[in-house]
Amino acid sequence: MRSPRTKLKSKMAPTALVSLVLFCLSNVLITCSGSGGTGAETGIRMKLTHVDAKGSYTAEERVRRAVAASRQRLASMRATSGGGGVSALVHWATRQYIAEYLVGDPPQRAEALIDTGSDLIWTQSTACLRKVCARQDLPYFNASASGSFAPVPCRDRACAANYRHLCALDGGCTFVASYGAGSVIGFLGTDAFAFQSGSAALAFGCVSFTRVTPGALHGASGLIGLGRGRLSLVSQTGATRFSYCLTPYFHNDGASSHLLVGAAASLGGGGPVTSMPFVESPKDFPFSTFYYLPLEGITVGDTKLPIPSSAFDLRQVDKGYWAGGVIIDSGSPFTSLAEAAYEPLRDELAGQLNGSLVAPPADSGLALCVTRGDVDRVVPTLVLHFGGGADMALPPGNYWAPVDKSTACMAILEGYEQSIIGNFQQQNMHLLFDVAGGRFSFQTADCSTL
Repeated sequence: MRSPRTKLKSKMAPTALVSLVLFCLSNVLITCSGSGGTGAETGIRMKLTHVDAKGSYTAEERVRRAVAASRQRLASMRATSGGGGVSALVHWATRQYIAEYLVGDPPQRAEALIDTGSDLIWTQSTACLRKVCARQDLPYFNASASGSFAPVPCRDRACAANYRHLCALDGGCTFVASYGAGSVIGFLGTDAFAFQSGSAALAFGCVSFTRVTPGALHGASGLIGLGRGRLSLVSQTGATRFSYCLTPYFHNDGASSHLLVGAAASLGGGGPVTSMPFVESPKDFPFSTFYYLPLEGITVGDTKLPIPSSAFDLRQVDKGYWAGGVIIDSGSPFTSLAEAAYEPLRDELAGQLNGSLVAPPADSGLALCVTRGDVDRVVPTLVLHFGGGADMALPPGNYWAPVDKSTACMAILEGYEQSIIGNFQQQNMHLLFDVAGGRFSFQTADCSTL
């Protein structure tokens, strides 16, 4: 399919494609910049702030918001897990951690949601037409005010690196990025980025049209992708590894979490380090973006759950489509387990907690609950068993959460065929993604002290 005015380089559903092409042809959008990154491994450090820190939410309200966000992500995963001829989307529901950075010369402030489940870096810009971009707390990025800003030509490798792109009338690169919460459209460009420590010249998206679920950005300017693709922050800086450590949702005393990319990323100063190989990611987008882990089983207390060995397998179901697998994700609030694993977990916990269970609040959407003050006394430790003998032990506070003043519930949801290890289960764990070495490592840590 080709418009007489625009060359198309994208595989999309026809209806969505027509709408996007018509939009791009009917509006003159700003052109953003160039190609590539620094070409060398750069040490970058960013302070991460939980999105709910911006509001005066109670612990119970935070949990309910996390449940809603997790279910939205699961719904988008289910919608794209089947076969057919439609390209799957990168799934983005409500991201949980925000980093502040500077972009341009002179520098302009921006805030981005951090996501290991996508690649593109983008920020909303002053090219946004009235009411077509989301509300944000900081001013929109003004490319024309930056002396270091340059547009990315359509024939540039950076343009081709974005899965959906079109050639604009002026030869620039129009991009489309779709997520579970909606889509964004704009132009690619390059500019200078400065973080808490470290800087880089990066290709990024200047967004001029945003259609996402209201509130999905939490007032942030855009997104920083940490996935495996060529346009992610990790890939563009030439980093071989990155790490982060997330402070607890409810008891962090104002301490910030931190993300380190490149030379600064390492483990140490915490508990023993546990490592495992990543499962090889498929070549097909968006599955090629994700970080898959070799989860093999689960123990609750002293009981190893009767989970089929195939429950966590990543398998191809059609050309370009994959199902199952286990993703480690900074952007999903709660862990979700494939049905074949979730049901044995729920049933075993129900048996072990029989006398302590209380009815879940009517609007919580959660399955198992106990009296809030009893969590540490009655809830057993949950252990995730990974390939190579690697175990991740989750104390009660890492998989049970308060939903009202008197009740706490299991913060693990039933997924479809895919399992996701969410950020609530990653609290006070220092995680290292050794992308070049193909290994994932972690250790328990007091993240507030790192």
